[in-house]
Amino acid sequence: MLKTFRPITPGTRRLVLSTNDQLTRVEGRRATVKPTKKLLVPKKSTGGRNNNGHVTCRHRGGGHKKHYRLVDFKRDKLDIPAKVASIEYDPNRSAFIALLNYADGEKRYIIAPEGLKASDKLLSSDTNPSFDVGCTTKLKSMPIGSVIHNLELVPGRGARLVRSAGLSAQLMGRSNGHATIRLPSGEMRTVNEECRATFGVVSNSEHNIRVEGKAGRNRWKGIRPTVRGTAMNPVDHPHGGGEGKHNGYIPQTPWSMQTKGYRTRMKRKVSNRFIIKDRRD
Repeated sequence: MLKTFRPITPGTRRLVLSTNDQLTRVEGRRATVKPTKKLLVPKKSTGGRNNNGHVTCRHRGGGHKKHYRLVDFKRDKLDIPAKVASIEYDPNRSAFIALLNYADGEKRYIIAPEGLKASDKLLSSDTNPSFDVGCTTKLKSMPIGSVIHNLELVPGRGARLVRSAGLSAQLMGRSNGHATIRLPSGEMRTVNEECRATFGVVSNSEHNIRVEGKAGRNRWKGIRPTVRGTAMNPVDHPHGGGEGKHNGYIPQTPWSMQTKGYRTRMKRKVSNRFIIKDRRD
């Protein structure tokens, strides 16, 4: 659910945030549970700079300190039942994560699907699959029409597609050892049916309609201000300079790459043969 704040301060005017009702909270308190220390690793802030100190990703820097949560994208702990201990917030991604306690004592984080609750039971299996939300199996074992996320591109290498908040793909069919998948963008592509995927829709579907309300909230997330190209000088941007405002240019990046409609994908890219229908068609 979304919460709209009363404008009692400039920062709360137009502020719309999620109530995070799906998160597990400490019993008797409003605070959420703390992350598992064994599944945390330090995360160093680069400020968008590479090993030479050059800015390679603009508009990054500052932000609150955070640890990286080790998320299991492979889901290769097969035929061992797991119990959902908690649904937690992850500052490194838009989706929520779920802590699984396996029957053999191991703990792992996974991307939490919509509707998953604490104390639910999950199972990853290739031989005796479960079709419940949050369970993982190979594409060849899934019913046609299944709604999935956390999709692998290469068997055994872990999920690469459909991992952001509110996203889901659909299994459209299978033939000749490949499965046809409709991705959230509308693209249709084939994937090896030995690849694994997880049933359900990724959690926190309201993430894209929240309104930060003030610039400071973006600074907390490590996002620095963005300056318009038309406000720059000609030496700094293709849109810069000129006497007054003018809008006869083609939208470009500071390196003169077109930004609207220009296709940058290689025509001879090997994986092009797996794409059945482009997202623009």
